[in-house]
Amino acid sequence: MDLSSTKKLHNGITIPRLGLGVYKVPEEQVYDTVSSALDLGYRHIDTASFYGNEEGVGKAVHNSGIPREEIFVTSKVWNDDQGYENTLKAFDRSMDKLGFEYLDLFLIHWPVPDVFPETWKALEKVYEKRQTRAIGVSNFLDHHLGELAKTANETPVVDQIELHPKLTQKSTVDYCREHHIAVESWSPLGRAKYLDDSALVKMAGKYDKSVAQLIIRWHLENNLIVIPKSTNASRQKENAAVFDFEISPEDKKYMDQMNENLRIGSHPDNTKGL
Repeated sequence: MDLSSTKKLHNGITIPRLGLGVYKVPEEQVYDTVSSALDLGYRHIDTASFYGNEEGVGKAVHNSGIPREEIFVTSKVWNDDQGYENTLKAFDRSMDKLGFEYLDLFLIHWPVPDVFPETWKALEKVYEKRQTRAIGVSNFLDHHLGELAKTANETPVVDQIELHPKLTQKSTVDYCREHHIAVESWSPLGRAKYLDDSALVKMAGKYDKSVAQLIIRWHLENNLIVIPKSTNASRQKENAAVFDFEISPEDKKYMDQMNENLRIGSHPDNTKGL
């Protein structure tokens, strides 16, 4: 297993298991950030209209010299753009900024109440037209997924949720696994809040790895797709150096039991303030 390792989604396409997130990476910085990641072997880039950096992501992919079909790019529709017609327009805007003929994965960014079922219909439309290779959701809890299933013709291939050792979201992960929805972890390092955790520091030392590497490896061993963010090429390289060790069963059990339901981002049931 290495940076080229992929996970097969339920519609048959594959997604690289380790990617790069570009949340809050400024437009003027994202080109270099994505370029360095691609140079290191990353083939999975996660952006969103809300991030304001789709154009830089697109340029970096175009100028990389790597065939487009070898790079997996995700974008998302923001809350203010939800609803059927608005979502179709938002998708076109994202495609214009990225400069792509197709997208690999398009997500609903948050489950805006009463609106996301119509938003999903728009995603099904762009999928039907083969403008995107796959569609999914982000920040959906199990009850949102259950509500969506009542009217959806397509099951999301991915649910991208905040997930790290202090927030394991077991009920949502269990729902996804039961319905063959891949789980993708955003903020997989807990926004660096746990990198000085004494138990994890000691544990990582046993493997001659950093705490960040230990946590990323934990995601992979739990069959999660993981998209740590870093604008620093050396840190990107460090984050990718996680395929040459395995966490022992006892250490993995300890990490699996660290959950405190400690959310860093917003709660998916409270989207009004986003």
